[in-house]
Amino acid sequence: MISFTSVTKQYGAQILFVDASLQVNPGEKVGLVGPNGAGKSTIFRLITGEEAPDDGQVDRPRRMTLGYFKQDAGDMRGRPVIEETMAGAGEVGDLAVEMKHLEERMSHAGDDLEEAVHRYGEVQPRYTELGGYDLEPRARSILAGLGFAAEQVDRDVGELSGGWKMRVALARILLGAPDALLLDEPTNYLDLESIVWLEAFLKAYQGAVVMTCHDRDVMNRVVKKIIEIDGGQVRSYTGDYEFYERARAEEAARREAEYSRQQAMLAKEIRFIERFKAQAAKAAQVQSRVKKLDKIEKIEPPKRIVEKTFDFRPVPRSGDDVLDVKGATKQYGQKVVHRGVDWLVRRAERWCVLGENGAGKTTLLKMIAGVLAPDAGSLRVGASVSMGYYAQHQMEQLTADRTVLEELQHHAPLANLGTLRNLAGAFSFHGDDAEKPIRVLSGGEKARLALAKILFDAPNFLVLDEPTNHLDMVTKKALVKALASYEGTIVFVSHDRAFLRAISTRVLELTKAGPNAFGGGYDEYVKSTGQEGPGMRALD
Repeated sequence: MISFTSVTKQYGAQILFVDASLQVNPGEKVGLVGPNGAGKSTIFRLITGEEAPDDGQVDRPRRMTLGYFKQDAGDMRGRPVIEETMAGAGEVGDLAVEMKHLEERMSHAGDDLEEAVHRYGEVQPRYTELGGYDLEPRARSILAGLGFAAEQVDRDVGELSGGWKMRVALARILLGAPDALLLDEPTNYLDLESIVWLEAFLKAYQGAVVMTCHDRDVMNRVVKKIIEIDGGQVRSYTGDYEFYERARAEEAARREAEYSRQQAMLAKEIRFIERFKAQAAKAAQVQSRVKKLDKIEKIEPPKRIVEKTFDFRPVPRSGDDVLDVKGATKQYGQKVVHRGVDWLVRRAERWCVLGENGAGKTTLLKMIAGVLAPDAGSLRVGASVSMGYYAQHQMEQLTADRTVLEELQHHAPLANLGTLRNLAGAFSFHGDDAEKPIRVLSGGEKARLALAKILFDAPNFLVLDEPTNHLDMVTKKALVKALASYEGTIVFVSHDRAFLRAISTRVLELTKAGPNAFGGGYDEYVKSTGQEGPGMRALD
C-alpha cells in the first residue's frame, strides 16, 4: 500500500535516514516512534508527496486517499462547526458544499437555473453513492465523541479556542474516512473521554493508520506495528509499544554483549602482539594475528539509551492537613461550576481530579492556587505548606527574549550557574540548548522549562494541571520516576492514563450531582466504576 525502498533524506548536514525501507499494508495500524528531530514528520510529508526523497523510492497507489492531521488547525471562521467539519471530509464534503450552493441557486430562479439543475443532476448521484445523506449524522457523532456539546456544533467555528479548532480539524479528517490516516499527535488537545473514544474509533477503523502519539495506552491498544526512526536508521517491530520496548531492550543488550566480547578478544590479541612482537621465534604468530585483526569487521560501540532523570530536593514537612475545602462554590453567570464542595487533602496524599468537559477541574485547581476566589465557602491551605502550581498558562508567561538559562537565572538569582546548568540538563536542555531563546522552543520544551522552575523551588504541595501535555514518553517516564520519590502532597489533573495509574493514590470525581471521593488510585476507580472516565458513563 505505502512503501519506502532504500530512501535517503537529509536537510543540509543533518541526515535523517539512509537507505531506509518500510511498508504499511492495507488496514494496518502503525506507530511511528523516535526522538525529537529524528524525522517522523518528514515520513508523513514523504507519504503525502509534500517532499521528495533525496534517493530511493516512495510508492503509494495513485487512487489511494489520505487524511493528514498535523499540529496546525489553519484559519477557521465564518461557518458553523458542523459545516466546517463536513467541508473537510474529502470528495463527499466538497459535494455537500456544492449541493448547498446549487440548491440556493435553484431557489432563486434566474438565467442560470437550467445550468444549476443540470449540475445538480450530476452531483446528487455521486453524493448518494458516497453516503452523503449520512454525512451530517456521522459528523455530529464524531464531534460528540471528540467532546463537543450539541449546542457547540451549530456555533461559528471562529469562536473556538485553538485547542478546540484542532478537534474540528481532526473530526474533518476522521469523517472523510480515507484509505490511510496519517495522525501526528492526535491526542494532544483531547480530554480523557475523547481519547478513549478516539482509541475505540481507530481500533475499529477499516483503513490504515500511521500515527505518532505520546499516549502509551493509545499506542498499546491501537497499533500492531512500530516503526522506529533513530540515528539515520529505520527499523520495524511487529507488536504494540510495550513489545517494541522489550524487543529494543533485548537488541540493545545483545549488541552490548557482542561489542564487549569483541573488545575482550581484541584486547587479548593486542596484548599478545605487544608482548611477543620483539621475539623472532614468535614473529610468524605475531604477523598472523596482526593480519587477523586487520580483517576483523569492527563492531561499532552500541548507542546507549540515556534515560532522563530529575530529582526533587528534599522538601520540608508540612502539617497533616494540607488543604481544607469547605462549602466552595463557583459560578460564571448562570452556570454553576461548583456548589458547596467539601474536601480534605492530607499530607503525602496524591489526588487526581477527574471530570468530563465543563466539570470544573481547572477551576478547582485555580481556586486552590489562589488564582480564582470562590464565590462562597473557603479553601484553606494548612500550616507550613509551600505550594507549586503548574498550568498551561505558565508556558505563556515565559519571557520570549530570554534564553532557557536566563529564565532560570531570573527565577533563581541566588543559585550558582553550575546548579542551574545541571537543572537545565536534567530537563534535556544540554549544552547549547540551554542558550536557546524561549521564542523558538516547542510546546514540549516550554513545558519542561516551566516544570524545571517548580522543581527548583521544591514545594511540599504540588498542584499540577495537565503536566504531561506536550511531553514525550521519555520525559513523562522521568517525571513519573521523580514524582514517585517526591515526599510532598500532590493534587493534579491529567488525561494520561499511564500517568494517572502511576501517580494517584486518591481520586476526586467531579459530577453534575457533586464530587465523589474514591479511597484508592486510578486503577481502583476504574474497577469501582467500570469506566475509564466520568464522561464515559454518559456516552454508554
